[in-house]
Amino acid sequence: MASLHKRFTVPGIAAAVLSMVSPMVIAQAAWPSKPIRLVVPYAAGGPGDVIARLVAKKAGEGLGQTIIVDNKGGA
Repeated sequence: MASLHKRFTVPGIAAAVLSMVSPMVIAQAAWPSKPIRLVVPYAAGGPGDVIARLVAKKAGEGLGQTIIVDNKGGA
C-alpha cells in the first residue's frame, strides 16, 4: 500500500489533470468573437438610450470589442 501511495502524489495528479485540460484551453477562440448586442427596452433618443450608449462606449473600450445598442421599445 505504501508504494501505491508514493506513485499517486498531489503533483502527479495535478500534472495528469493539466495535461488533459490544456488541449481544450488552446483550442478555444478569443471571446467574444462577434459584436456584443445591448438590448435597451426603451425608445431611441430617451434617457435610457443615452445611458446605454455611454455604458456601451466605456465597456467596449475596456473589452476591446464593439458593442451595438439595439433599442426595442417594450422589450
